[in-house]
Amino acid sequence: MFFSSKFALALIRDIPPFLFIDPFTYKEILMKYTIPELQHEFENYLQNNHFQQAPQSLYEPVNYIMQLGGKRLRPLLALMAYQMFDETIQKALPIALAVETFHNFSLVHDDIMDEALIRRGKPSVHTKFGLNAGILSGDVMLIWVYQHLLKVGDKSKINDLVTVFNQVAIEVCEGQQYDIDFESRKDVKIEEYIKMIELKTAALMAGSLQMGAIVAGAHPEAIQQLGQFGRWIGIAFQLQDDWLDTFGEKAKVGKKIGGDIVQNKKTYLILKALELADHKTKMALQKAMSTPTVDEVAKIEWVKSVLNQYQISEKTAQLRDEYREKAFDYLDRIEANESVKSVIKKLADRLVYREL
Repeated sequence: MFFSSKFALALIRDIPPFLFIDPFTYKEILMKYTIPELQHEFENYLQNNHFQQAPQSLYEPVNYIMQLGGKRLRPLLALMAYQMFDETIQKALPIALAVETFHNFSLVHDDIMDEALIRRGKPSVHTKFGLNAGILSGDVMLIWVYQHLLKVGDKSKINDLVTVFNQVAIEVCEGQQYDIDFESRKDVKIEEYIKMIELKTAALMAGSLQMGAIVAGAHPEAIQQLGQFGRWIGIAFQLQDDWLDTFGEKAKVGKKIGGDIVQNKKTYLILKALELADHKTKMALQKAMSTPTVDEVAKIEWVKSVLNQYQISEKTAQLRDEYREKAFDYLDRIEANESVKSVIKKLADRLVYREL
């Protein structure tokens, strides 16, 4: 079933602003499913596959986190990658649900490790249901990822799908451990940080694209190129996220600015400043970013003054743009539906240059 432009417009309001692309643009480039329609297809599939079985105490937390919303970026990437090579996107819906389930599983366990009380403006799973429920419900979500993968109609693709997913899952865990390790290290290098965000953030974006393409029967070279596109655009996405946390506008970002500084996170911005700073400033910055925060406002203002002194905002934007260009270079090499590729580029730019 296809939806009218009027129906697509009605759905636009439920899409985060940075995912918005004028639906009439789609008509001009003849893309079969618009982003609102892909989102709608996925939300329907999610609703039709929510958990109703016992024990309720196990599955209620799963339904809770899956219904909290979020960008739904990873299932969207899986469906768009599929649409590059085939138009019957219903075949890719199990993959879309698999990657969104894994993403939310990782958030449940991340929140436990970070002792985070809030997720998407609501109580985190372990806050609402208890620590044991957070651990066990997260565990069952990971197992259900494989159940969703097994729902793919063409069983000959299962092995390739599981191979890609397993690699992604391993890398996400490795990235999380690096992130934890960096909290207590004073010698983190920029290349180490880039590798960490590639594993923790970009790997799942890449895997979502690859698995969508696998189900569509794409050529192995195209699948590999899509994966590289996803990794580079994922790094650009995270660099923008780091930039927004320090230099974004609160009214647009929707959260307190400077949270990474308060939490002593060694983002690219901090690491680049440490690399460029004179000895005295470097020592002061290292001390500030390794001791508990007492006066949040004063700390944020001082650290931002150091970042401005060494033009870190501009340097972060430059590196972000470099990864964007590398990503687009890989996407351009793929022989696939040019209409969908064009929309993927528009979507990528909205992610990389978002203001929230």
